[in-house]
Amino acid sequence: MSTITNTKEASAQARTRMEKAVEDFRKELAGLRTGRANVSLLDHIRVDYHGTSMPVNQLGSLSVPEPTMILISPWDPSAVPLIDKAIRTSDLGLNPTNDGKVVRVPIPPLTEDRRKEIVKHMHKVLENHRTAVRNVRRDIKEAVDKLEKDKKISQDEQKRSLEELEKLTHSETKKIEDLAALKEKELMEVK
Repeated sequence: MSTITNTKEASAQARTRMEKAVEDFRKELAGLRTGRANVSLLDHIRVDYHGTSMPVNQLGSLSVPEPTMILISPWDPSAVPLIDKAIRTSDLGLNPTNDGKVVRVPIPPLTEDRRKEIVKHMHKVLENHRTAVRNVRRDIKEAVDKLEKDKKISQDEQKRSLEELEKLTHSETKKIEDLAALKEKELMEVK
């Protein structure tokens, strides 16, 4: 963590670090399977292509022709079996099919138990990101308190800065919780 020399720096650093936590949570949620096809579901899948580990989305175009199907059209037809294998061996539990030209990934409907498991996992991820935001708040609060102790800022400026930090913490935590609530609603929705 870089040394903070004034309250403006403290505020800017808090905002940047908290927004990073929110963005990371958003990416985590995109990777959760909901029973509805979404190309971001395959973001973390890597394919061993000519000795290089590459993300699926760099080997072809991904599309969602229907709500329960992801279609992968590789630019190089020789990549079709490699993409198929990478998806099969992933932890997503998907069973792709291919016709030598494209890979079709049907997204099976989730069972009630599986939905509850995913929601439970999402709540753990949510709590980790809430904690990350609180840790940023703690770090910045310590830095602002040290500035006041070292007589670099006044007590009024310290109080104002800490109030601003508290407001920022609440707003970023609310963003994370809203994202989680939306995802939970999407997960528990039975088609």
